[in-house]
Amino acid sequence: MQLKDTFENVKAASRKLNLLSDEQRNKILNAVADAIIAQKATILEANSQDLAKMDKQNPLYDRLQLTERRLDDIANDMRNVACMPSPLGHITKEKTLPNGLRLYRVSVPYGVIGMIYEARPNVTYDVFSLCFKSGNACVLKGGSDADLSNQAAVKLIHEVLTNYGVNPDVVTLLPATHEATGEMLNAVGYIDLCIPRGGRRLIDFVRDTARIPVIETGAGVVHVYFDKDGDLEMGRKIICNAKTRRVSVCNALDTLLVHKDREADIPQLLAPMQGKVTCYFNDESLYDTEFMDYKMNVVTVSSLDEAIQHIDRYGSGHSEAIITQNEDAARRFQQQVDAACVYWNAPTSFTDGAQFGLGAEIGISTQKLGPRGPMALEEICTYKWIIEGEGQVRL
Repeated sequence: MQLKDTFENVKAASRKLNLLSDEQRNKILNAVADAIIAQKATILEANSQDLAKMDKQNPLYDRLQLTERRLDDIANDMRNVACMPSPLGHITKEKTLPNGLRLYRVSVPYGVIGMIYEARPNVTYDVFSLCFKSGNACVLKGGSDADLSNQAAVKLIHEVLTNYGVNPDVVTLLPATHEATGEMLNAVGYIDLCIPRGGRRLIDFVRDTARIPVIETGAGVVHVYFDKDGDLEMGRKIICNAKTRRVSVCNALDTLLVHKDREADIPQLLAPMQGKVTCYFNDESLYDTEFMDYKMNVVTVSSLDEAIQHIDRYGSGHSEAIITQNEDAARRFQQQVDAACVYWNAPTSFTDGAQFGLGAEIGISTQKLGPRGPMALEEICTYKWIIEGEGQVRL
């Protein structure tokens, strides 16, 4: 398989995106959102064919599944992105040198963003909306489990782009093969940034294999610490929401840490999930497990320091939370826990670009170099320096 021509076409198409005004981009995004609603039946039929090939007990089944409500949410997120201010053309720094040269640092697109993801057809729509709004072309490499769903999505997007006279190559879906993944990760000079979104194995493979820049996202071993000064009723609600809202997503709770002084309250803390979530207790073999299922480890700790040490050793830098009425403990937890998102008296389920008011997200970055946390429009832009002079020369 040779995808060089495909990558060249995407790169060439990306250069034309800068010619579109923000108003034009917004019209097209709203048109795609309308098409999603109008073509629900077609999208859901393709998705049903993908679902038929997956065991319902597979933790990825929920991520793969599209419903009418989820399509409504996808369309609404796309409209929200269209309403967001453009991230492009912002002067983030300016100065005039003693010699009279005027310097401006201006936000611009990366160019071409490559996205590798598993059984998540919603990602196809989110990536398109954020990339298109920010002037980036995108190369999509979805998993084979969601291939028909992804094909239906890209076909719909291409129809709208063609109707508006935009080269459809700005959104390109690669074959769902391992060979295509290998070529994508070696597309030096064509793909400016690669973002893997999936489990730890996928992210590690991309990071270790790619010859193009990579931003790590997704894998989340998430903890909630119930402190000795935690409110019981608040804790019940937060823990249940963090664990059960959607168990297959990266912000779902995996390990509940409970201060030993509140050990007697564990049955009440878990009561809202009784019969739904299987709990393990102090199982060291599961300390670094991202369950993506109705399973959870419950671990008792002797102090706030021990909770922080546990998270430091087994966390993935994604999202962590403390439940406490003690502000000093909360502030120390937030200061010392090294994660992209650190919560006090709120569930980790809020780690989401749309929930953060960013319109949508292309992923949750767990690294420190570059973007961190939910990545939306601003995070998939870079900058360049614009220099203006009046004939100055360097001595």
